[in-house]
Amino acid sequence: MLVVAVHVHVKPEFVDAFIVATNDNASNSVQEPGVARFDVIQQIDDPTRFVLIEAYRNEAAPAAHKATAHYARWRDTVESMMAEPRHAVRYTGVHVPS
Repeated sequence: MLVVAVHVHVKPEFVDAFIVATNDNASNSVQEPGVARFDVIQQIDDPTRFVLIEAYRNEAAPAAHKATAHYARWRDTVESMMAEPRHAVRYTGVHVPS
């Protein structure tokens, strides 16, 4: 299993709108056959920072995810909300319940 942690820093005035857009993306993403999990977490001591934890069933699933309409909608919607470019770190899933 491939796990991707996407780190996002949002401009303070866009936190609520980012959450709405990201929840839409996450809700649709978990319906994709290649997505085992799609968690969104918000940092407690800095609520402008989020991590999207995406667990994929295989190496091809991230590309399939990025080809969906809901991902494109999310990407285009949140681009101007970010305080800095998002960045991703890839992991191998050791124990990832689905």
